[in-house]
Amino acid sequence: MRAKAIFLDFYGTLVHEDDDILPPIYDQIRASMEASSEPGEIGQYWWKTLSGLFDASFGDRFKPQRELGLLSLAETLAHFGSDCSAEQLIRGQFDHWMKPELYEDTLPFLSTFRHLPTYILSNIDTADIAAATMFHGIKVTDIITSEDVRAYKPRPELFLEGMKRCGLKPSEIVHIGDSYSSDVIGAGKLGIQTIWLNRLHKRQPQGPEPDYVCHDLKAAERWLLQSKEDVARY
Repeated sequence: MRAKAIFLDFYGTLVHEDDDILPPIYDQIRASMEASSEPGEIGQYWWKTLSGLFDASFGDRFKPQRELGLLSLAETLAHFGSDCSAEQLIRGQFDHWMKPELYEDTLPFLSTFRHLPTYILSNIDTADIAAATMFHGIKVTDIITSEDVRAYKPRPELFLEGMKRCGLKPSEIVHIGDSYSSDVIGAGKLGIQTIWLNRLHKRQPQGPEPDYVCHDLKAAERWLLQSKEDVARY
């Protein structure tokens, strides 16, 4: 085994992201605008605005993700001159967070490592991930959210809290996540081993190299189960 504990991202790693939820929102915004916009422009602006709010939200300035999602969408509507209601548009995304689609390799992966300390580290709000894990019967050692530490990945607080709870050194832990910036860079800065779960076959950005790159949890499982002797042999 390469690790004594596993940290896991949630959305995009164990369950699907909201990729199918967002395009209808963009279509409604475009239909309500007087001026036209290029495909993808609305989503890019919304994500840029949300990312900026994530970066500024920590400690005493922390706000939960639902609030940030609503604030960033309202700013996006104002920017594009849309008279849509942010509260109504975002309901579908909020519903998705509580009942996301499960990846078929998730439960087998968790079953393989059921005797190993396994922690979910997520930027999502505590109530939403509690509902999602209960909906799918996902059981892990513990769940740590941005609300628990009042900060979002890639800041170190989530990873540091995970290390505190499992009582292990960074080199004894592997973090698996689909976000290169939040998961690979965030965990890697602390010396935690990283697996970039690149399910969508994205181009790897320039930056630190993950310890392993794979496209599904089956490959991640095989890599984790390798012994030090196996690694030396190859």
